[in-house]
Amino acid sequence: MKTSKEEILNAALVVFSQKGYDGALLRDIASLLGITKPALYKHYESKEALWNAMIDYVERYYSEHTRAASGTAVPENWDEFRQISLSQIDFTLHDETVRRVRRLLTLEQFRDERMSALATKYFITNIEGRFTEIFTGMADKGLLETEDPGLLAFQYTAPITMMIHLCDRDPGREPEIMDKIEAYIRQFSDEHKKTEVVSK
Repeated sequence: MKTSKEEILNAALVVFSQKGYDGALLRDIASLLGITKPALYKHYESKEALWNAMIDYVERYYSEHTRAASGTAVPENWDEFRQISLSQIDFTLHDETVRRVRRLLTLEQFRDERMSALATKYFITNIEGRFTEIFTGMADKGLLETEDPGLLAFQYTAPITMMIHLCDRDPGREPEIMDKIEAYIRQFSDEHKKTEVVSK
């Protein structure tokens, strides 16, 4: 049976996220796929070529799936804000590809400049950018007051990001951590909400 490029790249992500670039061997990836190492070479001429293709795949995956997880619309009220937040967190915690990417970035961010840039993008700037858009839109709708939506986004997302990384390190604590995240979202909403606009 022919092995697809996506199957190879997913297998590469599994192995690289477990062993890092230096520790991963092409024979490990071939074995996971149930093919021979020479068969793998027919698709990628070297470990570095497979590594770069896998990073390209990861970037495409993130751009296609992360935005879809939280939607593109600005919430109409704070209940919808909570739903968007929890949907994004659920995706981040439970999508297996995203979990592997997060582990890989943690392992490789200090070895590889491209991975360092992606770690900054996925751990910080992307999520801040999304919530900057949300808070700007909510301010425009009269749902909150803020002079700096970007700073508010940083204040909101930083503790959640920290707690997601804690879940990665200690998965058994996820129920406890999710309770804390939900309490944090409620407190943040209560502190920042204005009287909500009522449609006529």
